[in-house]
Amino acid sequence: MKNYPLQTPDQLQPILAAFRKTAGLTQADLAVRLGVTQQTYSAAERNAASMSVAKLMAVLNALDVELVLQPKSVKTALAPSNPPTAQW
Repeated sequence: MKNYPLQTPDQLQPILAAFRKTAGLTQADLAVRLGVTQQTYSAAERNAASMSVAKLMAVLNALDVELVLQPKSVKTALAPSNPPTAQW
């Protein structure tokens, strides 16, 4: 299966929607699996960048998707990157 590198929070929404659609699920179907309303799930998917890790894991589990964290490749890891922003 294809990997989907996630480098910014804004990339999460289309990836979640794609996994849901690939699974043949509507937002209502997935909401039932999660025990929430379709409106609640729709809002969460639209604002996936601000979803808590716990909710993200629940969505991924409902979609039968695994989250894998790994170091960037050596070439990428050693390349100069943008300095961290003051979001902390």
